Amino acid sequence: MHRITKIAPQDIEAASFHIIEQEFNKQTGMKSEDFDPDEFAVIRRAIHATGDFSFAHLIRFHPDAIKAGLAAIRSGKNILTDVNMAAAGISKALLAAYGGKVICKVAEPEVAALAKKKGRTRSQTAIEEGMLENIGIVAIGNAPTALVSVMNLMTEQGIKADLIVGVPVGFVNAEESKEILLEQSVPYITCTGRKGGTTVSVAIVNALLRLV
Repeated sequence: MHRITKIAPQDIEAASFHIIEQEFNKQTGMKSEDFDPDEFAVIRRAIHATGDFSFAHLIRFHPDAIKAGLAAIRSGKNILTDVNMAAAGISKALLAAYGGKVICKVAEPEVAALAKKKGRTRSQTAIEEGMLENIGIVAIGNAPTALVSVMNLMTEQGIKADLIVGVPVGFVNAEESKEILLEQSVPYITCTGRKGGTTVSVAIVNALLRLV
């Protein structure tokens, strides 16, 4: 017979992390101690957000990813997201403590009009417009076209970000866009395969915010 555990709301996250750490070896065949502690904190929060231990195998870090992300936050740079759901999920209070803000332009009427004019997706156009606003971290979890746009802006126009969190989900160009990201010199956190999503991008960013 299944029983519901009685637990205070403020204790749920810590209890969840404890369960993840307890089951990590059994579920993944790996040991948490074998990971860089900061990278494991990111992986653990992604598992917590998805209930999926496979992210321990899927997530990939550029060697400078953690350092670049934390430096961007500390310097007060902004975080750009591809969808409003991601913007809503990122801890604005933690970011604001360093002077940064979360930016998402996908719902702006001007972006919709420009996207229609250019024959592009709104996510793609919103990223192109948002990249001009002192961006430190770009977090993409939904639209592969947005991730491709970020990489094109950086390579073709010299527009820079300190870290790309690129984890779009899906069956069309999601896996391919992430494979291209793995070839870039810019610091990144991504995952291989078709899995990913907005919840994963938010989890990664919030993990970084808690590491600062």
